[in-house]
Amino acid sequence: GRWPEAEDVIKQDPYAAGDYAKDVIKGRWPEAEDVIKKNPLAALQYAEDVIKGRWPEAEDVIKQDPFYVVRYAREVIKGRWPEAEDVIKQDPKIALRYAKDAIKGRWLEAEDVIKKNPEAAVDYAKDVIKGRWPEAEDVIKQDPYAAGDYAKDVIKGRWPEAEDVIKKNSYAAAEYEKEVIKGR
Repeated sequence: GRWPEAEDVIKQDPYAAGDYAKDVIKGRWPEAEDVIKKNPLAALQYAEDVIKGRWPEAEDVIKQDPFYVVRYAREVIKGRWPEAEDVIKQDPKIALRYAKDAIKGRWLEAEDVIKKNPEAAVDYAKDVIKGRWPEAEDVIKQDPYAAGDYAKDVIKGRWPEAEDVIKKNSYAAAEYEKEVIKGR
């Protein structure tokens, strides 16, 4: 049950206050929300577990951490969060996750950012486009590991245009030979 004598101490810590609201109060705790919404993760968890929906008063704080932005879009909004997309587009891997997990499809406005990172570009082609992504292939084939993964997971066969790069790294070359050339 509630412990009123300790609540002033509990509500000084955003995580403790959020847990107390969820597990003890079993609902919103307005007196602690100013503290909770100062921390991006605590605010996200409070929106997910206590409010069980959007918490507009905390969204500017949540937007400070791109990792939590994607989770908020996916778990709370359950789709796109246009107001946070400028933050998301700052990181190719976060943009990939947003396209995959929140948009659940191509995010044309962020493709120039995503294709700057060879690993993110491969995953975007594989998991979002679900096929070749010619616009990103020049970047992908600059990285031996990414090029090998692209051949194996997207092209599903040899990629002669990238083999000179792949063979410059002994581990990538061995994996390419085993996974692509020999097809194991």
